[in-house]
Amino acid sequence: YKTMEDIIMDVLIANLPLFIPLIIAEVLLAVTALIHVLCHPHYRFGNKIMWALIVLFIQVIGPIAYFVLGRGEEK
Repeated sequence: YKTMEDIIMDVLIANLPLFIPLIIAEVLLAVTALIHVLCHPHYRFGNKIMWALIVLFIQVIGPIAYFVLGRGEEK
């Protein structure tokens, strides 16, 4: 019989072609958002530290929230 760990590893390995592009997209989105947070001083609300923490620690949703809600006007 297979252990639960073996079953989980089999599922992960079988779905690796799906996970790799998702992981790459998430990392690129987070890096892009973090660079924007650090290079631009204007935010609709909050500050640089708050948005940097949100982008880094709330996977996928954090960078999207920054671009939708936090990014200020370019000047």
